[in-house]
Amino acid sequence: MNFNELFDFLSQLQKNNNKEWMDANRKLYKTLRQEFILWLDDLDLTMANLHEDYYPTPGKRGINRINNNLMFHPNKPIYKDHFGAGLDKAPKSADFYIEIGLKQCLLAGGFWRPEPKILRSIREGIDYNGEELQEILNKPSFIKRFGGLYEDEKLTNAPKGFTNDHPHIHLLRNKTFGVECQLDKKEVFQPDFKEKIKLVYLEMLPFRQYLNNAASV
Repeated sequence: MNFNELFDFLSQLQKNNNKEWMDANRKLYKTLRQEFILWLDDLDLTMANLHEDYYPTPGKRGINRINNNLMFHPNKPIYKDHFGAGLDKAPKSADFYIEIGLKQCLLAGGFWRPEPKILRSIREGIDYNGEELQEILNKPSFIKRFGGLYEDEKLTNAPKGFTNDHPHIHLLRNKTFGVECQLDKKEVFQPDFKEKIKLVYLEMLPFRQYLNNAASV
């Protein structure tokens, strides 16, 4: 994958964020998209060897659309400033997300504002065994890598069925259960970039497995 060409394309796209420019440069976009898919395919095969429950996710299935969803975000530009994809993505599970973009490059995972049923299941899992999740979050290497849970909108009071004096109320109030690892753009060009991805993936794995176990109940 030629990431220099990818960043150059994204830079030009953001300067000319309109359908006319995209149509005129669609051949280049399709070439870069296919290169990214092949890079994801190779990464997917590498990741599949990391643990037995890995859910194979070919690049073509994992890659996200470059169009923004203007129905829900009408003020956003037509096209995104990044290429993104989710791997290890079983249905209704916490995926492992990769984003290579102009403003940020990152690795992330978890559930971002999941549907009510999944959110309820996660909260019930925390109610039953929140100590395990807290232990994962408190692990020094986890804190070093991710800092903590992704900061998103939270409930002011306890969710329905729980009390404000619950020992894990600080977790139960979350609407999003995810973490992210910001990358320096320079890391994308390093020959050990895939090794870095593997390390982040493995550090995040217990967190994602906890969420998936809770969500599947």
